[in-house]
Amino acid sequence: MEYTKLGNTGLDVSRICLGTMGFGDPKGWVHPWALDEDNSRPIIKKAIELGINFFDTANVYSNGISEEIIGRALKDYANRDEVVIATKVYNQMHQGPNGKGLSRKSIMSEIDKSLKRLETDYVDLYIIHRWDYDTPIEETMEALNDVVKSGKARYIGASAMFAWQFQKALYVAEKNGWTKFVSMQNHLNLIYREDEREMLPLCKEEKIGVTPYSPLASGRLTRDWSEKTHRSETDRVQKIKYDSTAEADKEIVEQVSLIAKKYGVPRSHIALAWLLQKEQVTSPIVGATKISHLQDALGSLSVKLTTEDIALLEKPYVPHPISGHN
Repeated sequence: MEYTKLGNTGLDVSRICLGTMGFGDPKGWVHPWALDEDNSRPIIKKAIELGINFFDTANVYSNGISEEIIGRALKDYANRDEVVIATKVYNQMHQGPNGKGLSRKSIMSEIDKSLKRLETDYVDLYIIHRWDYDTPIEETMEALNDVVKSGKARYIGASAMFAWQFQKALYVAEKNGWTKFVSMQNHLNLIYREDEREMLPLCKEEKIGVTPYSPLASGRLTRDWSEKTHRSETDRVQKIKYDSTAEADKEIVEQVSLIAKKYGVPRSHIALAWLLQKEQVTSPIVGATKISHLQDALGSLSVKLTTEDIALLEKPYVPHPISGHN
């Protein structure tokens, strides 16, 4: 395993982050492809054995069950001082007033609930899951600063927003002497590259660590175009993100296949290696639901793409509708 600093911090994180949206409640309406706790634990244990120390979850994943699974597993299998736990806040957690968002009330309530589910006194990285259009960013940033100063989070990060929004949040924090974001968890892969226009240059300029989600486009970059899986058939979020551009994306997937054959490696190696060669990218978030997914992810670290490979992979891309910012 390789390790790197998270953005402009002294925090060491593995070059692969284990995403845990797939651990939770398969009977839930959002992720019927998710693994229950008994099937999740061997994957978490294997990740630790392989040297992965970076784990990403969210309060909303299976309505908190993902956090509970991660908390118990890391307590059993890992040294808390060596692992980096990230969780997120914003999405709907209960019905009625104040059930979602980034108000001071919501942030202060949700951090305590996340810590209880994770069975830890602090999270290493507390991330706002989306931009809250209904709460002043000053209120959000001050609340996050207080979470850090109280010792309940070591660093803060953001996810899936427009570059102007991220810059505004950074400015507000700097202006007031509050804790600034150190990471950006954005939607980025070979078939969705819209953040290359403004977000990635901003992160480079501000020395922000980039931790892309959906690095394999929910598996679409790893298999033949016609091949179906349980997740591809039941994951409604995946369909929303990618179905409208399927025909344009097909040529990219075919190019991934050709280069994978050239190197004699799985296609996931190529898709992840493309992300890892980007200067701003710290750790792609890989949502493994099989041990083989972890092994494939680690294998990508040994693949070094040539300039010609990268050009061939990028050439078929066409602009896509913005996905993930709302």
